[in-house]
Amino acid sequence: MGGPPSRLLEICGSLPEVTSDSAGRHLAFEVRGKRFAWFLDDHHGDGRLALTCKAAPGQNAALVDEDPSRFFLPSYVARRGWVGVWLDTGEVDWDRIELLLHDSYRLTAPKGLAARLGAEPG
Repeated sequence: MGGPPSRLLEICGSLPEVTSDSAGRHLAFEVRGKRFAWFLDDHHGDGRLALTCKAAPGQNAALVDEDPSRFFLPSYVARRGWVGVWLDTGEVDWDRIELLLHDSYRLTAPKGLAARLGAEPG
């Protein structure tokens, strides 16, 4: 497995107690049984590559407003604060993806595990 899935496995694999599970062409990332991100390949036949993950309240809409060609509100979970990032739009900003994944992890993981990441950047 190369490309975006490998990069996401590398980023998420560096986080404490993260597991990943393949669901067909998709890849789920969890911490202690709680999902915090999905890699989606041709989700519902859309022909796209994407990452969806949890975001802080209001951040998902702000990201879409900032760059609607790169970010989107994913079906079903946007109302619960999740944001989507297209991974097939040219050059991917992997530093930004890493920040989004770390934030999603912090929102999902037990406090003790999340604290092992250190202070939030910024």
